[in-house]
Amino acid sequence: MTIELTMLAYSVGLLVIVIAIQATAGILAQGLPAMAGSRDNLGEPSPFQSRSKRVAENHKEGLLLFAPLVLAASAAGVSTEMTALGAQLFFYSRIAHAVIYLAGWPWIRPLAWAIGLVGTLMILFALL
Repeated sequence: MTIELTMLAYSVGLLVIVIAIQATAGILAQGLPAMAGSRDNLGEPSPFQSRSKRVAENHKEGLLLFAPLVLAASAAGVSTEMTALGAQLFFYSRIAHAVIYLAGWPWIRPLAWAIGLVGTLMILFALL
């Protein structure tokens, strides 16, 4: 398996972890009965619960761009140093982004996000 496909698989695994953190934050903030129910009348989310939801949504958005490009590169037989580096930049920046976002650290989060976007664009440019 190429490094690009490996990074895609790892990125999906990271999404599973982020969703588990989001679910746990919801249970801690709202209680298990509320989260296991219809969720129609949930209380105000805690700041961490809100951040964990935003992290999950942001990672899904990143994967929406990254995954098709990796799959297209794989189908086209394109695997270069540039695509491998792009995939690694995406994955490792997404780990950093999640940690930074969940910790609530200001200013540095957009940098981690931008590095992931650069990695995605590297794969796109290799395909064009």
